[in-house]
Amino acid sequence: MGRYMGSEKKMIGVVPIGEVDKMVPKVVAANITSHMGVDAMVIAPMKHPAYALDPRKLQYDAGLIIEALGGCADAGYDKVVGVLSVDLFVPIFSHVYGEAQQGGTCAVVSTFRTGDSQVGRQSVGAVLLERTAKIALHELGHLFNLTHCRDPRCLMHFSGDLMMLDQIQFHFCHYCRAFWRSAVTFS
Repeated sequence: MGRYMGSEKKMIGVVPIGEVDKMVPKVVAANITSHMGVDAMVIAPMKHPAYALDPRKLQYDAGLIIEALGGCADAGYDKVVGVLSVDLFVPIFSHVYGEAQQGGTCAVVSTFRTGDSQVGRQSVGAVLLERTAKIALHELGHLFNLTHCRDPRCLMHFSGDLMMLDQIQFHFCHYCRAFWRSAVTFS
């Protein structure tokens, strides 16, 4: 398993929230460990985030869900990534694939818009798993204070649509990799 370079072992918690296929958080945790070099494990699920539903938009406020995840970070996990299957938004975007506290402890990712063909498709296939894992790794980068990158293949490149997301590789560019190593070493 991967480790931070610091003196004590640290852990990333992956939290299923609401009804999400049990394979999705497992794949996210495995990708965090294999691609980011830090330990990750699936932890106890949280209930459906009804508190975050905006009845006008029929979408869920990612910021409210991130706030609710704060208790998991206090329970022994250094960073927490919530995995959901609902449609997320933040005030400045009509929808997001994921959201994170820049330099914080909690992030969320959603499978809602990552399926093969249509919005909300919930069948779990290779494309959905790959896209969701990329989003989770990107948001985890933000938790470690990495910012968006100009390289369209880098994990830290902003993805406004699925075509852009599919171009991203499962690795950082040279510069983001250096920032990642520094962030993990000194966290």
